[in-house]
Amino acid sequence: MPLTLEQKQAVVSEVAETAAQAHSVIAAEYHGLSVGDMTQLRVKARESNVHLRVVKNTLARRAFEGTDYDCMRDALQGQMVYAFSMEEPGGAARVFKDYADSNKNLVVKLIAFGGELLDPSEINRLASIPTYDQAISMLMAVMKAPVEKLARTMKEVPGKLTRTIAAIRDQK
Repeated sequence: MPLTLEQKQAVVSEVAETAAQAHSVIAAEYHGLSVGDMTQLRVKARESNVHLRVVKNTLARRAFEGTDYDCMRDALQGQMVYAFSMEEPGGAARVFKDYADSNKNLVVKLIAFGGELLDPSEINRLASIPTYDQAISMLMAVMKAPVEKLARTMKEVPGKLTRTIAAIRDQK
């Protein structure tokens, strides 16, 4: 059953609003996926706070106008499922990469990040971007390292003196 004009406008405004808030968008061809496979993909996406949407390409083109993902407009062809990373830039890439490893019918066609269209082979690089918690952990480790090294160095001076005196005592 075809959509009415009001329904199309609602879809376009919803997708445009989602795209405006997303950190990255990935479009993949899902031809050949069963309903059960799509349900599994949606469950994995929901767990990672990734918004999945199947939209006609003409409506997606209209929705991407004026957003960072306007670069995708010319390349939208075929049956596409769109994944919008809502919390972290690599969320959608991780979901699609993990799912595509087990199911060859999901083929990544377009990746948009920061207003730039990336090659589909870049999905591994985008998926390897650390999450917020991982990035904070890495930053804290880098900030803590000099202090730890200073503490170990300062502790080594009396330790070395103690070992020297103990060696002299043992020798006499």
